[in-house]
Amino acid sequence: MTDPARPGRVVVTGATGKLGRAVVAHLRGVGVDVLAVDRVGGRDPRDVDGEFLLVDLTDYGQVVEAFTGGADEHAGGIDAVVHLAAVPAPGLMSNATTFANNSAATYNVFAAARAAGIRRVVWASSETVLGLPFDTPPPYAPVDEAYAPRPESTYSLNKALEEEMARHFCRWDPELVMVGLRFSNVMDVEDYAPFPSFDADPTLRRWNLWGYIDARDGAQAVERALAYDQPGADVFIIANADTVMTRSSASLMAEVYPDVEIRKDLGEHETLLSIDKARRVLGYEPRHSWRNHVRQA
Repeated sequence: MTDPARPGRVVVTGATGKLGRAVVAHLRGVGVDVLAVDRVGGRDPRDVDGEFLLVDLTDYGQVVEAFTGGADEHAGGIDAVVHLAAVPAPGLMSNATTFANNSAATYNVFAAARAAGIRRVVWASSETVLGLPFDTPPPYAPVDEAYAPRPESTYSLNKALEEEMARHFCRWDPELVMVGLRFSNVMDVEDYAPFPSFDADPTLRRWNLWGYIDARDGAQAVERALAYDQPGADVFIIANADTVMTRSSASLMAEVYPDVEIRKDLGEHETLLSIDKARRVLGYEPRHSWRNHVRQA
């Protein structure tokens, strides 16, 4: 590895999910030793490329074992944790089930990392803490990290609580570095085909201000966050530089949210989920756009 600030051996939870697959491939591609972890019912770990371990993250003992090298044939020496595992969206399971799974899994990951002496944790927070689905208009645009979380679902409530939990873990242990990445809607290249159809009705994607994140750029953001070495808890919005629309960002806001304050001059397709902080602090810069993969009218 060329970056001395980046850890050498990393656990990635949720490794078989859409973002998890991209993160594992990216980190391995830049020379990071990755222990991929997930809970996939009935799946044989030998069917997954690279080092993989089935772990129920709601079981604290299993998490500690994974992080400390207690599982046979898996070394310890973990330098950092990337926690992506979760019920990934509201409405997929009952609210109580979503909360019970996601809150327990995240607490166990945070606590086990601390117990194992792992000082760096990057985890998937969510754009939903910004107030999605924006049935109540955002306070201003582009939205950023400056205003308090506004969860509007059980899933989002849990993400807001994770951010608060991280702050307290860092208060207890001032050497901890905990970075929450508020990922937008994760997309693979094959998801881009319907994007041009969104223009017919701008309200279809107003729920997240027409944002998205290419999974490859999400993985780049994780790499950047792993190199961040400022102790304490911090959060960053991670989206692509553009919207899912061919219409201009200014016209979208004027039509759908005419009373919302626009706090900067907007580029033609500029994201309305501000990535200015991620650019400034992490050095994050999106490299991909759906516009490079889909023919536009």
